[in-house]
Amino acid sequence: MYYGKDFPVYHTALDTYTWIVGHADPLFHRHVAVAGVWGLLALHLADDSILPFNFLSYSDQLQENKDILSNLLDQRISLDPLTAAIKDLTSAAKDAQNEAKRLREQEHLGGVEILKIHDLNDRLMLAERGFLDTDGLQGRQWFKHLIYGPHGEYESKLSCFPGIADAISQSTSMSKKDGEALIQHEVWRVARAIQRAASALRGELT
Repeated sequence: MYYGKDFPVYHTALDTYTWIVGHADPLFHRHVAVAGVWGLLALHLADDSILPFNFLSYSDQLQENKDILSNLLDQRISLDPLTAAIKDLTSAAKDAQNEAKRLREQEHLGGVEILKIHDLNDRLMLAERGFLDTDGLQGRQWFKHLIYGPHGEYESKLSCFPGIADAISQSTSMSKKDGEALIQHEVWRVARAIQRAASALRGELT
């Protein structure tokens, strides 16, 4: 369990059961709370007829992090592909949310359309997979998610876009031209991933 960037024994030999009992979480309240959250999520995923995925919240977080990113980068690096992709995801997410609302209302009225519910659930699952990239993060190819993942740079100001964060860190030891090209490349990769998710939500990917 991670206790934040100031957690002094993270990934050290002192990160033990004895330290947890003595200092971090003596009565295991935090562990119980986390287990409860995950348990409740598992119940929703198992029992809800429509998956409780909120891609509007996702797109809001992407926009917030894009704004942070724009303050970190030189103006010569274009975030237009990212802006357009997030806008497209927001539109697709609104449509999916409205569709889910209509299907839930029909379900409560007894007019369940099973095939439409299955189709929406498939699109919701495929949308999340759209954020994965087969090549993974540069130098850490086992991490496939281009939106959320551990950053190579511990003190990164971004909570999203690990590939872009890594490129920003690596660019400091490169020429300005090569550094900008590397960052721009990662921006395009993330934009394409977001676009894949938007297309999946619309049912344009199979």
